[in-house]
Amino acid sequence: MFGFLLLLSLPFILYLVTPKIRKMLSNGVCTSNVQLPGKVAIVTGANTGIGKETAKDLAQRGARVYLACRDVDKGELAAREIQAVTGNSQVFVRKLDLADTKSIRAFAKDFLAEEKHLHLLINNAGVMMCPYSKTADGFEMHIGVNHLGHFLLTHLLLEKLKESAPSRIVNLSSLGHHLGRIHFHNLQGEKFYSAGLAYCHSKLANILFTKELAKRLKGSGVTTYSVHPGTVHSELTRYSSIMRWLWQLFFVFIKTPQEGAQTSLYCALTEGLESLSGSHFSDCQLAWVSYQGRNEIIARRLWDVSCDLLGLPVDW
Repeated sequence: MFGFLLLLSLPFILYLVTPKIRKMLSNGVCTSNVQLPGKVAIVTGANTGIGKETAKDLAQRGARVYLACRDVDKGELAAREIQAVTGNSQVFVRKLDLADTKSIRAFAKDFLAEEKHLHLLINNAGVMMCPYSKTADGFEMHIGVNHLGHFLLTHLLLEKLKESAPSRIVNLSSLGHHLGRIHFHNLQGEKFYSAGLAYCHSKLANILFTKELAKRLKGSGVTTYSVHPGTVHSELTRYSSIMRWLWQLFFVFIKTPQEGAQTSLYCALTEGLESLSGSHFSDCQLAWVSYQGRNEIIARRLWDVSCDLLGLPVDW
């Protein structure tokens, strides 16, 4: 009888303790007061979730913000909402499909023709645990979108970032990178494939890319950081019914998109982080990286392989 009553009262108990638990689990908050008038930012995947909240905060600070989205209609809705909330009319939507290198090149070409500066590039978009599929260029979807798509986008925009220095690049990774491995003999998942592990592999690639990029950018005025946003309620779980069920079951421990955006904002805005370029952050502080994520040989080889797959020069 007591157990039955406890079960019935569980929703009310969770309602009472949720704010305290959420506060305890979401202690990373970007406290920067930096304002961004005259600054230009790009946020990929900004029509929803963490990306949308990141773009909203940057717009609130006065930046010109480009929402780089695959779904332009959803992007326009997000832009209008951000404009209404922030009073900043300089929020624009541009088509960007990271699963298609032609779309990435078209986006970069149009942006470079339109803007003289770029101060912040937030590589936020991604896919998670999708069934085995390939991008328009034949890359496995996770490595293609989460890593190679942003790798190419960063390459195409890097000179503009250098010209606009000091500028920053923020790459969204995940705690899941600890389970990731870079299998160069199976990079496209054709020999064996697991949706969950494919996601983890791509998140490890984000960290390795950030570290190698930071080495190459020394002295350029451009710095780069990888972040784990936390476990966030977002559309990333749309491909997995199990993940959606777990998100609902453990909702008390799941961050809101606004909370999830804090570490991205911290790395984009906090003064004095330049010496930590290439580092990984979680909850607005330095975070532990797996052994694989610290392997400079793997990072360099992944860079070379990525350039080869995308037809880019190795030394950029």
